[in-house]
Amino acid sequence: MNTKVAIITGASSGMGAATAKLLAQHNIKVMLAARREDRLQQLQEEIRNAGGEASYMVTDVTSRVDLEALADKTIKVYGQIDILINNAGVMPLSFFKNLKVDEWDRMIDVNIKGVLYGIAAVYKHMEERNEGHIINFSSIAGHIIFPSSSIYSATKHAVRILTEGMRTELGSTQNIRTTLISPGAVETELYDTITDNSIYPALEKLGSQEWSQLDPSDIARTILFAIQQPTNVTINELIVRPTSQSL
Repeated sequence: MNTKVAIITGASSGMGAATAKLLAQHNIKVMLAARREDRLQQLQEEIRNAGGEASYMVTDVTSRVDLEALADKTIKVYGQIDILINNAGVMPLSFFKNLKVDEWDRMIDVNIKGVLYGIAAVYKHMEERNEGHIINFSSIAGHIIFPSSSIYSATKHAVRILTEGMRTELGSTQNIRTTLISPGAVETELYDTITDNSIYPALEKLGSQEWSQLDPSDIARTILFAIQQPTNVTINELIVRPTSQSL
């Protein structure tokens, strides 16, 4: 593991930050990417103080140029890219009738285009080395739909399809592994992106107030499990819910 290098998008908080810390504890060098430089600096310092190796680059995943520069910097600093963790995402749930079109656009840009731009940025390098591991984030909302989730669910279902398509094309010819992680309820800042307060009564009817949410570290351990498999084994898809979550 101490020869591996991982890029993590959305690394400034939540599942991304937890994953960065856990991978660094297992001697994986991490390149942290997010928009909030103060958070990235703080996380880099925390990892280095704990004996890990970390660098960062301020990155907007909706910018293909940013992601190409991120890949270039990772190769310059560490010499290679073994793992890409496409974690960055937004979740502004809303009802169709409220026409939050700008938020729909934002979800498509971050949740779909951001994933594609990340894949495009690292693919040639992984192809040349004939190895790599791309880990994409879907959601339980990519498997089911509930009131207010339609557009978010559509973006996460798209990530599922893209990841499965990559598996069929890349695994047998380029030895590039693909893993899809679909978390259930996790205590993250995703909920802060919701502006449509009218959705909460509907969510309460689904029983969401009774769920014990996962900690981001629970998802980080799931990612580490997938990475630690021998190269002839790929964990293609994992759904990770709180035991108490009914949805």
